[in-house]
Amino acid sequence: MCLLATDRSLAPTTLARAVEARDLDMLFLPENSHIPLQRARDWPYAEALLDPLSRLHDPFVALAQAAAVTEHLLLGFGVCLVTHRDPINTAKAVASLDQLSSGRVIFGIAGGALDEAMRNHGTAFKQRWQIVRDRTLAMKAIWRDEIAEYHGEFVDFEPMWSFPKPLQAGGPPIWIGSNSKWVPGRVAEYADGWMVYNGRYAGDAVHDLRVACDKRGRSFADVTLALMDAPWDAGEAVGFLEQGYSKLIFLVPPDSGNIEAELDRIAEVVAKLRR
Repeated sequence: MCLLATDRSLAPTTLARAVEARDLDMLFLPENSHIPLQRARDWPYAEALLDPLSRLHDPFVALAQAAAVTEHLLLGFGVCLVTHRDPINTAKAVASLDQLSSGRVIFGIAGGALDEAMRNHGTAFKQRWQIVRDRTLAMKAIWRDEIAEYHGEFVDFEPMWSFPKPLQAGGPPIWIGSNSKWVPGRVAEYADGWMVYNGRYAGDAVHDLRVACDKRGRSFADVTLALMDAPWDAGEAVGFLEQGYSKLIFLVPPDSGNIEAELDRIAEVVAKLRR
């Protein structure tokens, strides 16, 4: 499941315990450092979420707390805004979390949607996906290589040591969370999965990802296709699994007055799916 975890919602430790106690597999927390007051254009889908998005806990801190009080729960970023972060420091933070959680990290990534917020972090909006690619490849080199070196357009460093390495060999799985027509190609090139937001991708995600994997010589079976904001109806959810989605991520509304009751509802749907 995924929740906009803020200073007004359940503490990450309480939330993580509640999710694991209901035998749910994954907890995803999103990232957003701030909301600029001056914005040149509307932010589709998020205008009603500006208050919670300005209050999110840092996902590295919150997921570290979640790791400390759970044993099996997978810890996901839904998503980490790579355009807002230094890749060397981020690689170390991800590796540390993966080590300390016994290899339970899923590293969801994206470029972001707010031009002004990216510029506050030194990123040009029009170059966001080139930067995501470059920083992701650089982080993978740091996770993979004993002596890491990377020379790209936006990231450039000479041979260096950076430890710890992630417990998961080569680094945790990288899932791209975005909905443009370019995402299947990006996933096939440098990621391990795709989080498709329910109802926001204009094409056929399963078909398009299969085609992209074929072009890159990758097996579709080796790539995770996850549905974000999965339907809370077992019959509808089964339909997505039959289409070719392999993971379902249920989204808890940020204005929910009783998150634990919402988790109970999700657990009932999951139990039906497992049966």
